[in-house]
Amino acid sequence: MKTDPKERIEYLEKQLSRQDKLASLGMLSAGIAHEIQNPLNFVINFSKLSAKLLKDMEELLSETDSLLSEETREEFRELMNDLEGNMLKIEENGNRASSIVRGILLYSRGKDDFLETDLQHLIHEYVWLSYHAVRANNKSFNVTIQENYAEDVPVLKVIPQDLSRAVINLVNNACYAVFSRSKMAAEAPYTPVIKINLWREGDWVKLSVEDNGVGMPEAVVEQLYTPFFTTKPVGEGTGLGLSLTKSIVEGKHKGKIEMETRENAYTRFVISLPVTL
Repeated sequence: MKTDPKERIEYLEKQLSRQDKLASLGMLSAGIAHEIQNPLNFVINFSKLSAKLLKDMEELLSETDSLLSEETREEFRELMNDLEGNMLKIEENGNRASSIVRGILLYSRGKDDFLETDLQHLIHEYVWLSYHAVRANNKSFNVTIQENYAEDVPVLKVIPQDLSRAVINLVNNACYAVFSRSKMAAEAPYTPVIKINLWREGDWVKLSVEDNGVGMPEAVVEQLYTPFFTTKPVGEGTGLGLSLTKSIVEGKHKGKIEMETRENAYTRFVISLPVTL
């Protein structure tokens, strides 16, 4: 935390400049997202059409079975199964990419619109988006992600672009914590793990993000949600992630955020959202 007034002013000026650049980037991202969405729709639609054509081909081939040897029929079946699997993968990943594009558009709009949202889908999407973003910057990073989503979690009205930002912030911190612990020279064989749990508890839906990383000392815990406070090296953190997350959860969604930690053992954040606002 910067205490010298001059240094703090300079730091704040840099942050404001950064926010201006991010705003411009948001406008650029919206334009790119729109351009990506059109060919993406073609990919998804033609994969569905190809799957239908494949079924028609299977019916035609079944009518000529008697004209083919058993070996040839088996080769055809294997090829058709492979093609069907490929079409399903193309559609599945096309839909996932489309979901990410919609998320980019929501970010760029910057409106606080409450929308009915499937939390399991949103959380799963942004947990893995965060993980892949970390991996893109550090190829040596890896972690086991364990997800558990209860079936009785209802659809909630939330601000998707804000809640997804909160999820990304928590998962990014968890990734940083387990990676920091993995670099400890004296550490015994260590398997980094991040656990994601979503469940309903009475009038609340709860999301926990837990890691088995470095944990936090009491001095850090006391300033955890203070804007611009960070324990990360210069250039690796702005100190705004958790303060923004708290604002998103408690200010905008009337929820609660709680944290438990033990040094060199674990950190667990629990977000509680009311079932009805």
